[in-house]
Amino acid sequence: SESSANPRMLILHECMGRDSGYLTAKTAFYYRQMLSEQKFASPLFPSSRASRDVHAIWIPELKLDLVAEGARLKKLMDEYGCVNVFFGEGTGVQEIIRDMEAHGEEVPRDAFGHVTLAKINPGQYFAKHLAEYIGAEKTLVQKSGYFARSAAANEFDRDLIGACAKEGVSSAIAGVSGCMGEDEDKEGTPIRAIEFERVKGGKPFDISQEWFQQMLKETGQL
Repeated sequence: SESSANPRMLILHECMGRDSGYLTAKTAFYYRQMLSEQKFASPLFPSSRASRDVHAIWIPELKLDLVAEGARLKKLMDEYGCVNVFFGEGTGVQEIIRDMEAHGEEVPRDAFGHVTLAKINPGQYFAKHLAEYIGAEKTLVQKSGYFARSAAANEFDRDLIGACAKEGVSSAIAGVSGCMGEDEDKEGTPIRAIEFERVKGGKPFDISQEWFQQMLKETGQL
């Protein structure tokens, strides 16, 4: 296990995507849910539920104070010898840009003027600076990109796919166009043909949701 592979281990789990706040938060949520079902050996062993838990969740929708987080996480590193951070690829981009500009570095942008995340590489930035703040001896950046997302569909996925397919056929027969999915703006979030003009990116994750706020309290971020 990476968490105990080295003394003072820093593990950064990076969820790919410019606006991956919800994806990152839910990934951390399900990981912690899975962890709660595991059995661990005697406290005499270094690996425990606390050491393998998520110690920080950083997403674009939350303001990130890396220095303050470093001070908080250093205490956990001193206690457990391991720190696990789940963060979205688009997290802290503005902070990184300001840091680069302050050091006279050119900020890479694409043809649309968007910051090129792959060239800024938030994972490596956090790996370097957070490691210094918490005194990590070894750092590992894990990216949940295309390969990680290509896992076989589970029961939840299959049920959702089946429901969308059935509604898609019904909509096609009725001559209704749209993108099949759960419509969050309708009562009961029904699966329906969502109007194409309503489908767009950049929708921020609602961080006020109770399950997310509770998770932040449990990680010590609130």
